[in-house]
Amino acid sequence: MLPIALGEATKTVPFVQDGRKIYRFMVRFGVETDTDDAEGKETARSEARPPREAIEALLPSFTGTILQTPPQYSALKVDGERAYDLARSGETVALAAREIEIDSFSLVAMPDDDHAEFEVECGKGTYVRSLARDIGRELGCLGHVSVLRRTLVGDFPRNRTPLISYSSNRRARTKRRSMRCSGPVAAGLQSLPAVKVPNPTPSASPKARACSCAAGTPRFSKVRSRSRSMALLVALAEMEAGALYPKRIFNLPR
Repeated sequence: MLPIALGEATKTVPFVQDGRKIYRFMVRFGVETDTDDAEGKETARSEARPPREAIEALLPSFTGTILQTPPQYSALKVDGERAYDLARSGETVALAAREIEIDSFSLVAMPDDDHAEFEVECGKGTYVRSLARDIGRELGCLGHVSVLRRTLVGDFPRNRTPLISYSSNRRARTKRRSMRCSGPVAAGLQSLPAVKVPNPTPSASPKARACSCAAGTPRFSKVRSRSRSMALLVALAEMEAGALYPKRIFNLPR
């Protein structure tokens, strides 16, 4: 699952990135690597293999809010340098553990003694490679990710990977309609509440378009036009001192 945003839809990317994610992955037991996946160099080996009962008993300790140490081969920065660049140059990278959220973690299948397939639903910042590494260590058998597939990102359904776009150009709209995989700009924002406003002006400054809202309105909302099609997204807005201020305004189709 890899949503791709074009044009105005790129303004929605931060919200998509912050959404929940589901991964299906295979762990190979008995071998640990420096990258925590199959592309890395072997760093340790074990002849032990875990029974199903031991794996299932361990998974509850990997759910909820847990501490996780990212892989040294990651895009995180250390003193201004990417961790993977430092690791590739031969340096030992020590990354601090940080909190992550695991909503669910289940054992899907064990095709043989050396492999187990898992499904995990998690929040932003979770490294599946670290989960495989830590599970292998806790079980006393070591392990790394041999297959990894992301099946859900935020509000996008599992059975399609939308290409989302938003254009005011007629030719671009025609091209967009011909792309069967495309979807509306709001495809990744279904979980955000909608606020309807009359006669939106796309050229107005964000502060000038502030509108009052009822108590309890969530911090982030999507603003829709009341006088146009209900599918028309006008802006992404944020609550400030009892008013809703647009933070990302979308260019309206002509």
